Amino acid sequence: MPQHPAKKDLSAILVSYNTALLLPAAMDALRNAKAGLSLQTIIVDNASRDASVELIRRDYADCELIVNAKNVGFGRANNQALPLLQGRYVLLLNTDAFVAPDTLKKTVTYMDAHPECGTLGVKLVGRDGVLQPSCRYFPTPMNIFLRRTGLQWLFPWVRMVDDMAWDHASTRACDWVPGCYLLIRREVVDQVGLFDPRYFLYYEEVDWCFRAKKAGWQIHYVPDTSVVHIGGESAKSDGEITSAGRQLEALQIESELLYFRKNHGAGAALLNVLLQTLADFIVPLKRLLKGQHQVGWVHHWAHANLLWSLYRQTALGCKPTR
Repeated sequence: MPQHPAKKDLSAILVSYNTALLLPAAMDALRNAKAGLSLQTIIVDNASRDASVELIRRDYADCELIVNAKNVGFGRANNQALPLLQGRYVLLLNTDAFVAPDTLKKTVTYMDAHPECGTLGVKLVGRDGVLQPSCRYFPTPMNIFLRRTGLQWLFPWVRMVDDMAWDHASTRACDWVPGCYLLIRREVVDQVGLFDPRYFLYYEEVDWCFRAKKAGWQIHYVPDTSVVHIGGESAKSDGEITSAGRQLEALQIESELLYFRKNHGAGAALLNVLLQTLADFIVPLKRLLKGQHQVGWVHHWAHANLLWSLYRQTALGCKPTR
């Protein structure tokens, strides 16, 4: 990564994909939170089919705009902004994430005071004010299996990805923070780059935080300010979103396979496939034993077939399909 002298306090990157209805609110919140900081805003449009590009050119002409002829994926779109960066810090901000008036100032001030912190996230809440997972452990084949099956009570020593019992009112170091508000020290970007382009959608920030921690940087959760995050607005324009995670199932499975194979080896990727297949049997069986009307055998059979199909298509988790 070539290093460029910082001319701004903050470079904010927003990837736009069919979210013209949300972008004005996100941009207004971002601008209202400048609080004396010099701000560079880069918007990458990922071949939106709505009026996003026209809106940006008309109302946000002071922003730097990159327009893609096709959807290149979330991580690759963010990477396109790298040659333009001018900030001491880089902020990755979703178009469905709305910062509070004090968010930028508080998080930049925190980073200035904590040079060991390579990136941070903040308290995330929904539009209804309900707390969302904001500081997380790295996924493993086991903790994903336990989450799906609800059997974590049998293995209390296993750290789950999302532990909502954590004290979310206290600053803490964690494994990774969600990418809807991800503030990154520029030196870390220069050292480890931004997102791995093999992830089309999902797991980009998990992989990035894994790489940053391996390079010796800390990941911090700072609860002194909050961001309202809707979630799933871009994804739902391209297909059915799962009820639990509002994720496109195939992309989520593929990124999970790529992550485990890249960071933990072939054995971890295979173990994940085997445990997820077992979960596709256990979950409907539990519902049957409880006498529930909707057991879900068809859905889980389809999920298992998709899982094994993608395991083959990705060459056992080695390469992306797009």
